[in-house]
Amino acid sequence: MTIQAPETKIVDSYKVACDGGQGGHPRVYLQLPSEHGWVECPYCDCKFVHKDHADKAA
Repeated sequence: MTIQAPETKIVDSYKVACDGGQGGHPRVYLQLPSEHGWVECPYCDCKFVHKDHADKAA
């Protein structure tokens, strides 16, 4: 059985909301730390990367 890799989204805001897509989980609001510019959703593991840090978070 293979496990699908979590999605990575490049964003232009340091505050994001995630609901897992089509109501996959409760909506959570996440703050991207400015030190490293990324955060992962605690429900679906989607990784949100700020565009200014995209080259470092790959």
